Amino acid sequence: MSHVSESVERALDTLSEVRKGKLDLGWMNANPAGWGVRATPRDERGLGLEDINHVGSYGKVPDEGSHYGSMAPRGSEIPDDMPSLGCYDINDKSLVWADNVAHLYDEAVARQWSSARDIPWDQLKPQREDLEKAMCQVCTNLAEVEFVAGDMPAKWLWHINHDFHEVKCFLASQIFDEARHMEVFRKRALANGGGLLRSSPDSEQLLRVILEAPNFTTGSALMHILGEGFVLTLFRNGEMFALTPVEKKIFRLCMQDEARHVAYGTMHLKYFLEKHPEREEEIHEILSRGEEATFSLNQTQDTVEARAILAGGGLEHIEEGFQKLGYLFKKQINEYLYRLKMAGIERRSRLAIPFELPL
Repeated sequence: MSHVSESVERALDTLSEVRKGKLDLGWMNANPAGWGVRATPRDERGLGLEDINHVGSYGKVPDEGSHYGSMAPRGSEIPDDMPSLGCYDINDKSLVWADNVAHLYDEAVARQWSSARDIPWDQLKPQREDLEKAMCQVCTNLAEVEFVAGDMPAKWLWHINHDFHEVKCFLASQIFDEARHMEVFRKRALANGGGLLRSSPDSEQLLRVILEAPNFTTGSALMHILGEGFVLTLFRNGEMFALTPVEKKIFRLCMQDEARHVAYGTMHLKYFLEKHPEREEEIHEILSRGEEATFSLNQTQDTVEARAILAGGGLEHIEEGFQKLGYLFKKQINEYLYRLKMAGIERRSRLAIPFELPL
């Protein structure tokens, strides 16, 4: 086997020694302090991530990662020769942590849904052309932006130390949520005789603010609290735009996912500012940029016209639709400011966009 590498040769030699009975078994004596721990479910929901965080030393999340750059799971014994992989370099807990993150992950796992099975596609009915085109445009816009909320955590996920695995698990669940959202809005656009309409050049440029945020926390504030916060309010008022039980169910299921993402972002910012109050101005500065981008994105002509047609119930009632969009925008602003206040930031006097739309 002269063609095999040196590392393969070593592995084969080790296997040969083990098969001959030359055992080491040193691993059986590893981590004696962690032996004998028993994790048990707290209730009928089963054994959740929160449950194992209440057991012995395994539930102690360090303020600094215990080993930089490795995939070693928290609580395991780490050999002296453990290599650093050159990644997993976010080692400060305050840069990613939220006290609700394990609970949110357990909820995310329990409440997964399928756009194939859980949406009543058989209840779609033919619509007037103006309403169907408006719905298809809204779905096109949403399908375009949903992956941003998956791409941003994916950008940072591989940097996060494995000692903060609760955060990594939750962000992984968010990436899957966003993939499902993109999928369901694309399906709705194609399922009723319409199709995808116009993609938005403005969206592409404006959403770069999130992807190019200089660190995870500023990116999270932009995406989880501002961007997804606005979308959460939109979905909560989905009845305003729904044409059939299909859209109602889509908005309701997406809403429960977005609520988790917003809850994580709010509590992460709170935790971060408690540890780094001197960095509040940095958050204000990035939010100013994000508010301007979000406002411009939501007022592009294809976005606002399509939403107004749906909200009014037809092109002939578009003025009524604009009135309803004004009500929705005011709710979005107030709920956004409230979440920031919960996180420890008073932003009302520094808001970079109008409090309400001119009507």
